Amino acid sequence: MKRKLLTLAAVLIAGIGVSQAQIQKGNVLVGGNLSNLSLGLNSGSPFSFNLTPKAAWFVRDNMALGAYVNFGLETYKGKGGSDVSYGVGALGRYYANDASINLLKHSRFFLEANVGIEGENYVGSGSTNGLGIGFGPGIAYFITPNIGLETLLKYNGIVGFGDRVTSHALNLNIGFQIYLPSSRIKSTIDRER
Repeated sequence: MKRKLLTLAAVLIAGIGVSQAQIQKGNVLVGGNLSNLSLGLNSGSPFSFNLTPKAAWFVRDNMALGAYVNFGLETYKGKGGSDVSYGVGALGRYYANDASINLLKHSRFFLEANVGIEGENYVGSGSTNGLGIGFGPGIAYFITPNIGLETLLKYNGIVGFGDRVTSHALNLNIGFQIYLPSSRIKSTIDRER
């Protein structure tokens, strides 16, 4: 019985170590999120998506700072054009390191915030361009030690100029992130030289 308990404890400790290794200081996060995906099948239904590639560096354990680019498109058959959204800016993530919050094995809750230059331009109905802000909670589930699937519920707002001074949205994003250990990045660079 003692042997089984010790084995179970060792497996749990190893699992915690694996799920924390990705979010240590020096590692890199590369990936993206997809939101507002719609493929209407009826006549006149829209096709829309929003794609947000991201890259961030873990400046300390559980905290990453980086950049994002955002591109969104919504088009209707017969509308005479497409609605376009864009953005580029800085982002930050903080991963919760509390076992009572992270209920699933190999998962981490996180908070993400961003600020940048963003815009939404609608065919025939105006635009909003200016300072974009966003924030919200998410959860990353690590399917391997270096690959995470995630979902993120995020408020996005734009304050600026155009036909409309402000724009607001609440988006549910699905994402795929790769967590690269800094030692692997350094060895790849050294091999290329």
